[in-house]
Amino acid sequence: MRLESNAIIQIQKPVEEVFEGIVNPENMTKYFISESSGKLETGKEVIWKFPEFHDKFPVNEIKIDTNRTISFVWDPETVVKITLEKLPDNSTIVRVNENGKELNENNLKWALENSGGWANFLACMKAYLEYGIQLRKGAFDFMRIK
Repeated sequence: MRLESNAIIQIQKPVEEVFEGIVNPENMTKYFISESSGKLETGKEVIWKFPEFHDKFPVNEIKIDTNRTISFVWDPETVVKITLEKLPDNSTIVRVNENGKELNENNLKWALENSGGWANFLACMKAYLEYGIQLRKGAFDFMRIK
């Protein structure tokens, strides 16, 4: 059995703005990461850094279907797929699915933590795209590695 981490939210912005909010590091650094080596593009590899950690995380196997899906690997055991659905009122449903780990005690803990992590990603993105609020700022300072 393979485990999955899932999260979903509706954002009151057009799908094009939500898509750019995810692939463009100028936006992502306002609500998710602190640094990126570039834009998410099919076939490229980028490096992400989070404000809480010294480590940098390679993001590879990137596949983009503009305004529809974004997928990538940042953990060799999993694939992240973000799906965008345009609604008639011009808002967007965003679904995040990360899957691939085998069922065991450690990976079950991973699935639960990552589901919460992706829910936080979506809430922070919604706050930023809809209201310009940087919800993540200071939220994880307690995790900083000195």
